[in-house]
Amino acid sequence: MRLLHWSLVLCISAAWLTSSETGVQHEYWGYGAAAIVTCRFLWGYLGNVYARFSQFVRGTDDTLSYLRLVLRGQAPRYLGHNPLGGWMVLTLLLCVALLGVTGWALNTDLLWGYAWPVRVHQTLGWSLLALIALHLGGVVFTSWQHRENLVAAMLSGRKPEQEQKQ
Repeated sequence: MRLLHWSLVLCISAAWLTSSETGVQHEYWGYGAAAIVTCRFLWGYLGNVYARFSQFVRGTDDTLSYLRLVLRGQAPRYLGHNPLGGWMVLTLLLCVALLGVTGWALNTDLLWGYAWPVRVHQTLGWSLLALIALHLGGVVFTSWQHRENLVAAMLSGRKPEQEQKQ
């Protein structure tokens, strides 16, 4: 899963850096990101316990309860994704998937020459940038709140197991 995560970071970064161009380089990075998202969706159903959506995507009540605990500074530590992080994962994956679909659709004869598909694709790109900023902010905040380095855990695949909530 870490390989998918960091490969997706690379593809999104490269696609963003080439976004002012409409050539094949931007398309290939975008298709790479879409392929990684497809693999991640599959891994979310077939992967190990911490990769499965059923393990970390919580219901609305649990997520709102967790948010209240975060705001009070009493949020429990999770070994895998916390409830807000779980929803962020799904939101990021969906946004990248929609970017891939709209990017592909821009090259079809059906939508050729229309401005609105380009605007949708650009809006999704800017939305992804905002989501990434929220994601990074959440990582920094949670790392600070629980006094642990979540980036190091994402690089190594190891997180100390004391005081976690499953």
